[in-house]
Amino acid sequence: MKRIFLFLATNLAVVVLLGLVANLLGVNRYLVGTGLNLPSLLVFAAIFGMGGSLISLLMSKWVAKRSVGAQIIEQPRTEVERWLVETVRRQAQAAGIGMPEVAMYESPEPNAFATGANRNNALVAVSTGLLEQMSAEEVEAVLGHEVSHVANGDMVTLSLLQGVLNTFVIVLARVVGYAVDLALSKNENNRGPGIGYYLASFVAELLFGFLASLIVMWFSRYREFHADAGGARLAGRGKMIAALERLRQLHEPSQLPSEMAAFGINGGLGDGLRKLLMTHPPLEERIAALRQQG
Repeated sequence: MKRIFLFLATNLAVVVLLGLVANLLGVNRYLVGTGLNLPSLLVFAAIFGMGGSLISLLMSKWVAKRSVGAQIIEQPRTEVERWLVETVRRQAQAAGIGMPEVAMYESPEPNAFATGANRNNALVAVSTGLLEQMSAEEVEAVLGHEVSHVANGDMVTLSLLQGVLNTFVIVLARVVGYAVDLALSKNENNRGPGIGYYLASFVAELLFGFLASLIVMWFSRYREFHADAGGARLAGRGKMIAALERLRQLHEPSQLPSEMAAFGINGGLGDGLRKLLMTHPPLEERIAALRQQG
C-alpha cells in the first residue's frame, strides 16, 4: 500500500539527487576516465545505493505524515481516537514492540499503513474512510496487520533489499554506459566519459531500476502473507478474514478509485504482468492462505 509506494518514491528521488550531485562534482571522471575503475565504482555504488535507501528509511515517517496530511493523535479527543490508541497500544505490547505513533488522515478510501525506521519508533495511520466503511472488529484486524509489519521489521528489511538492488543498478548502469561510450569512441584515446556514457547509463539505470522494483514488489507481496498471519494472531483469524472480505466487497473493479488501483489493494485486478507490479497479492489468495491456517 502507501508505505511501499512512498518508500520507493523517496528512494528514487534520493538516488537521482545523489547521482546528479555526483555528476556535478565530476565523480564519474574518477570512475570512468581512460578505463573503468571497478573497485572505485563498487565503493561509490555501495555508498550511494545503500545511502539512498537508508535515507529513505529515516525519512519514511516524515514523508508519510506530510504526503497524506496525517494528524498524530497526541491527546485523544473522541471515543474513536481513544479506541484507536488503546487498540494499537494493546497490540504493540502483544507483539513486543514500542508504542507506535497513531495518526488519522482525511481520505474516502479505506486504507491504513505503518512505517518507521525501527520497530520501536514507528507510525500507524488509518484513513477516515477505513473507520467509516469498516466495523470495529475489521478495523482492529487491519491495525493488527499494520502492527505486524512493524514487529516483523518489514520496512528495515525492505530498505536493506532496496539498498543492495540500488548498488547493483548503479554498477550495471555505468558498466553499460562505459561499454556504449567505448564503442562510440574507438578511435579516441585518453578521453573522459562522453555523452554516450551519460545517455546510456541513464537509460540503463531506468531499465535496471524497473527490474529491481519487480523484486521489491515480490518481496512486498511475500511479506503481506506474514502480516496477515500476524494480524490474525493479534486480532483473531476470523476478524482478519472478515476485514479482507470487506476490502474485497468495497473494491470491486468497477468501483475501484484510480489512486487505490495504483497501490494494488484490489487483488482482483492482478494477473499476468500487472500482478508483477502489485505490492499486494490478490485478496482471494490472502483469504485462502488464512483459511488454510485453520
